[in-house]
Amino acid sequence: MTEQLTLHQMTEPELLRQIGLRIRELRQQKNISQNDLAVQCDIQKASMSRIEAGKTNITMRTLHKILMALEADIREFFRF
Repeated sequence: MTEQLTLHQMTEPELLRQIGLRIRELRQQKNISQNDLAVQCDIQKASMSRIEAGKTNITMRTLHKILMALEADIREFFRF
């Protein structure tokens, strides 16, 4: 069993990775392809791939678009 890190314990790369994993998890729960989500959010598929991989710093505007497309609540989103 791995110990969960608090926000204060996370490095920036770890936070980005956790955000990306959460987006992927929600997208897969909705059975939406990465490409379809990217189209709904008006971003390139390659950008969505980098976001889910935690390889890019996502803006709040982009996160908002993704959460709206996934019909996800922001409070629930950040419950890693």
